[in-house]
Amino acid sequence: MKNYHELIPGKVYIGGENALFAALQEQEITDVFDLRDTGTEAEGFPAEVTRHHYPIVEHESGQEASVLAAIHAVKEAVTGGKTVYFHCAGGRNRTGTVATGVLLELGLASTVEEAEALAQAKRPDISIKPEMREVLQDLYPSK
Repeated sequence: MKNYHELIPGKVYIGGENALFAALQEQEITDVFDLRDTGTEAEGFPAEVTRHHYPIVEHESGQEASVLAAIHAVKEAVTGGKTVYFHCAGGRNRTGTVATGVLLELGLASTVEEAEALAQAKRPDISIKPEMREVLQDLYPSK
């Protein structure tokens, strides 16, 4: 059983840190976005894959800029033709937050609630914590 999920078919894969190498072996991923606040490059990381570090700190307020930077970086990679994988430690909170924002930015959802539901349908492990949901609602107020 795969421990990562396809958020956008053939373009965006999401999961936890523990699924990174499986995803790299099974998919043609060009870019990896590490959302952990203490991301370190794993031993054996493929040289042909570009690694990006966009730290988002859990349990702290004021993460809007960090969350938005990660969302925009992933969106830019995807719209630029890259195939991406992004992860935090467990692939639930920070990964879910960025997945929700990416779906909104790409126009695949129109509200935070709709985008979160879509992300959860792809990766049931997603569980966005209240402080991160608040960040998303601040960044993407309902119309």
